[in-house]
Amino acid sequence: QVQLVESGGGLVQPGGSLRLSCAASGSIASVNDMGWYRQVTGKQRELVATITRGGSTNYADSVKGRFTLSRDNAKNTVSLQMNILKPEDTAVYYCNARMRPLLGLGYAEYWGQGTQVTVSS
Repeated sequence: QVQLVESGGGLVQPGGSLRLSCAASGSIASVNDMGWYRQVTGKQRELVATITRGGSTNYADSVKGRFTLSRDNAKNTVSLQMNILKPEDTAVYYCNARMRPLLGLGYAEYWGQGTQVTVSS
């Protein structure tokens, strides 16, 4: 079974930092784009940042200059370093990846279970 497992959420004060990590596990043939999305209750899920297998990144305007996305292709992991956190960054953060299982027809989109990030004093 192919899955994404997240870690690293929590409570932090404004201006603080958190690091989210996500690991893909299972019988995986290949991992393409990876990234993070976030969702506030009652609102649509929105893109935070994505990274291609080659390392090209894309960030939401709201996090540019504060968040940094990186990945380790050998370990099938992706990490989001979040600095200068603001209350408006509070949300459930979801890891996302396009992966091709060893036993499957092709690439599919996978989501993690979500991890809560709360920025509050």
